Amino acid sequence: MKIIKAGIIGGAGYTGGELIRLLLLHPFAELSFVQSTSNGGKAISEVHTDLLGETTLSFSENYSNDVDVLFLCGGHDAARKFLTENTLPAQMAVIDLSQDLRHQNNNSIADRTFIYGLPELNRDKIKTAKSIANPGCFATAIELALLPLAAAGKLNSGIHINATTGSTGAGQALSDTTHFSWRDSNMSVYKAFVHQHVKEITESLTSLQANFDNEILFIPQRGNFTRGILASIYLDCALDLAEATELYQTYYCSNPFIRISPTEIDIKQVINTNRCFLHLEKHGNKIFITSVIDNLLKGSSGQALQNMNLMFAFEETSGLQLKPSVF
Repeated sequence: MKIIKAGIIGGAGYTGGELIRLLLLHPFAELSFVQSTSNGGKAISEVHTDLLGETTLSFSENYSNDVDVLFLCGGHDAARKFLTENTLPAQMAVIDLSQDLRHQNNNSIADRTFIYGLPELNRDKIKTAKSIANPGCFATAIELALLPLAAAGKLNSGIHINATTGSTGAGQALSDTTHFSWRDSNMSVYKAFVHQHVKEITESLTSLQANFDNEILFIPQRGNFTRGILASIYLDCALDLAEATELYQTYYCSNPFIRISPTEIDIKQVINTNRCFLHLEKHGNKIFITSVIDNLLKGSSGQALQNMNLMFAFEETSGLQLKPSVF
C-alpha cells in the first residue's frame, strides 16, 4: 500500500494535537509537517506533552505543497483566509476541520467545492472528492442519531434535542467559561435554539428527506468534563421499538464505527475512539434516541482521518482501531 504524505495547518490546538497523534500511528501516512504561527520552531511535544517520545518534529512557520493531503485545523474563518491567500496543487486533498465550508450555499472557494464529510451520509461522494468539510461535533452526534429516520421519511414532527459537550469543545484558548474554577462542578446552557450547527443538521436531514420542514429545537450545554458529547433526542414516531431498531441496524450495517446498543449508553464507552453509540427507546408515541461520541475524535480529528482513509482507498478503520478509556 502506498504511503501518503500529510501536513497540518494550525496544529497547536486540541484538534490539531489529536490529529498529530492519529497520523503518527497511521500505517499508510507520514506526517511531513505541522504548521503553527504562534509556535514556529518549538518542539511539538512541548505543546502537546502527551506526544513526548512519540515524535521529534517541531512546528514549522510555513507550509509545503509537497504533501498528498492537507488538514486545516485553524479557527473558524482561518480556512477560508488560507485558501484565498495560497494556491494549492489541484491534486492535493484538503480536509477542513472548521465550519467555514460546511454549508451548501458557501462550500466553494479557489476552484474547490467542499463535500460535507459525514461518511455515514456521503461515503460515495467522499471517496471521489478532493476537498472535504469536516462536520461539527454536535452536528455529528445529532445527525447520526437521526439519519435512519430521515432516510425512511419518518421525520414527521419537531425534533427536541438536549446535548452536553466537554470543555475541549470550546477550544484551547481560555475564556470565562473554560477556566477550571468556573467549569468544574458546574453546567450551563448556551446558544439555546440558535447554535450554529442547526444549519448543517437541517441540510443533512433534508438531503435524505426533502419534505422535512419541522423545527429543530436544540439546547446545547457545557459539561464539567473534558471530552465527549451526550445528545438526547425525542420526536413523534409511529414505529414500535422493534421496527425502529431494525431500521437503524439496517441503515448502519456497513458502517464500522456505529453501534446500536440495547442498553443505556454513556460517554466513557466512546472516549478515545472514533465510535458513535446509539440507544433507542419508545415512550408512547415518542421515540427517544441517545447518541454518544468523543467530540475530539468522531466529532473532529478521528472523522477527518476516516475521511482521508476513504479518499485514498485505505481500509476505513485504518489508524482508528482505538480502545475506549473506560476508567
